[in-house]
Amino acid sequence: MSYTGPDFDPPQQRRPRRGPLTVALAALVPGALLGWLVYEEVGGGGSGAEVRTASPAPASSASPRSSAPGTASSAASSDASPGDDGKVSGTPSARPGGTGPLKGKVVVIDPGHNPGNFRHTAEINRQVDIGTNRKECDTTGTSTNDGYTEARFSLDVAHRLRTLLEQQGATVKLTRDGDSPAWGPCVDERARIGNTARADAAVSIHADGSAPGNRGFHVILPGSVHAGAADTRPIVGPSHDLGVRIAGNFLRETGEPPSNYLGEGTGLVTRTDLGGLNLSTVPKVFIECGNMRDSKDAALLTSGAWRQKAAQGISEGIVSFLRRS
Repeated sequence: MSYTGPDFDPPQQRRPRRGPLTVALAALVPGALLGWLVYEEVGGGGSGAEVRTASPAPASSASPRSSAPGTASSAASSDASPGDDGKVSGTPSARPGGTGPLKGKVVVIDPGHNPGNFRHTAEINRQVDIGTNRKECDTTGTSTNDGYTEARFSLDVAHRLRTLLEQQGATVKLTRDGDSPAWGPCVDERARIGNTARADAAVSIHADGSAPGNRGFHVILPGSVHAGAADTRPIVGPSHDLGVRIAGNFLRETGEPPSNYLGEGTGLVTRTDLGGLNLSTVPKVFIECGNMRDSKDAALLTSGAWRQKAAQGISEGIVSFLRRS
């Protein structure tokens, strides 16, 4: 059974007028994020990016196809992926950046999972070394109740993010693209792509598959690991800085609140069980942009206009990190 997403962005409810509580949250959360710099919380629980193996939600009856473009903001250039179109942009190799403040910087974007993973269970269940132990090569990812998959979501945001970063002059490399193999790559290979590129920053894009009522985003930071093939000690500090900057900008651009089920309202969680972080030798974080199984978050995640805001927030966080003094 294949995943098939919606053919169009569902109608979005009119955004309610911001009340005092919303304004207060917008003011307080960035402060909490900055305060988080002084310590690390060891995160756990929930449906994490690499441990999630949710069964696909019932797919729609439509046959696989490229969906209609969503609405892109004026910040995106004409060659951006304006919608969830499965755009093929060549093999996942670095595209040289142009002129701009990020000229000479390399960013690796890691769109989580692969739409074909669920057809290749033997391959993705193969165990790989993540330093602390061995885990599955990859997982299927999750989906909304209407069948819009995390793999499609993450690639669409990655395409939008790539365009924004290239406009700033960065050289951008994706770990998988629209013409990638039918499954994977494995989590150790995803880390290796960033390492080989000597990325100045790497971001893995995901959406969570937690219980309805659990909503909000969270950024996953690498904890200190020194075991086997893993040694994150040199990247813990810069990755923390990258994550805080992404979280603050993502909140401001999207209006999506920090997770109400992980991170104690900070939008930040530290983990030591993810191969994509454990094996990285460059500053890297994961972002779970929302919960696909919550109806409010799903309405956002399936909106092309909102995905553009998500890409903008992530981009601004990366730019802030790379231009730090």
